[in-house]
Amino acid sequence: MNSTSAPRFSFVGLAVSDVAASVAFYRRLGVEFPEGVDGEAHVECQLPGGPMLVLDAEETIRSFHPAWQPPSGGTRSALAFRCGSPAQVDALYGELTGAGYHGELKPWDAFWGQRYAVVHDPDGNGVDLLAPL
Repeated sequence: MNSTSAPRFSFVGLAVSDVAASVAFYRRLGVEFPEGVDGEAHVECQLPGGPMLVLDAEETIRSFHPAWQPPSGGTRSALAFRCGSPAQVDALYGELTGAGYHGELKPWDAFWGQRYAVVHDPDGNGVDLLAPL
């Protein structure tokens, strides 16, 4: 990259309390992490369309930034996964909540033209599920 070209978006990074639990959650959403990374402190994978999803154990972040503290209170970001149909939103929401993940917003037909739902990953990050109506 030369000094005059614009920076390009590269990845979404999440600080997680349990990498294995987060890998398991995101695998249920179709994210393909390499096999055998469940016990690692830093994992990454390429997402369809280019960006990567990166998960770092909180203790790893503290090892290079000792003053860092995990966010408290409400989250300020969310990841969104576009499903192939409204029925897939409903099915995926049911699968995730049935597996014990917190359902924040049950599937509904949003006024902006999407079937929409929100679940939380193991650290409470909002994950939106959506499909065009």
